[in-house]
Amino acid sequence: MIYEPSEDSWLLEKEVRKYAKGKKVLDMGSGSGIQAASAKESWAKSVIAADIDKDTLSYLKKKGINAIHSNLFSKIKDKFDLIIFNPPYLPRDKREDKESSKITSGGKEGDEVIVKFLNQAKSHLNKNGIILMVLSSLTPQKRIEQVMKKLSFKKEIVAEKKIFMETLYVWKITLKASI
Repeated sequence: MIYEPSEDSWLLEKEVRKYAKGKKVLDMGSGSGIQAASAKESWAKSVIAADIDKDTLSYLKKKGINAIHSNLFSKIKDKFDLIIFNPPYLPRDKREDKESSKITSGGKEGDEVIVKFLNQAKSHLNKNGIILMVLSSLTPQKRIEQVMKKLSFKKEIVAEKKIFMETLYVWKITLKASI
């Protein structure tokens, strides 16, 4: 199942257009490829899309997007200037069907995929690199904040949008400057 662009995708896409020019970009969990395509259109130096779903990879390749099969960073070797991630960020809902849950649920609590991503992302981020990531007000953030502190990441909320029962945020994540 390919994640079709929604409010979170469009909010993130606006930020990708601001940051991608001249950058080596990784679109993690690419889904429909909206972020990878926006990075290419915004004159990124290079763009790679990664996704765990093989049907998604075929779809991306048909759209002319350089895509690789990877479970988060399992097949990623390079470092990037910009890593884009629209993760599954909602807590698991037992009423949701299994296929749909794969693209919306970030685990039992909703933060598990993000925590894994952050723990792996640091070694794939260039010195002055940026991560752009979407979160929801429904995503528990305590563990995410703890992991970011441990990894010396800092965040800035660069976009937000209130929709129905939640607020969506785009976090700009960078490494704290060494003293």
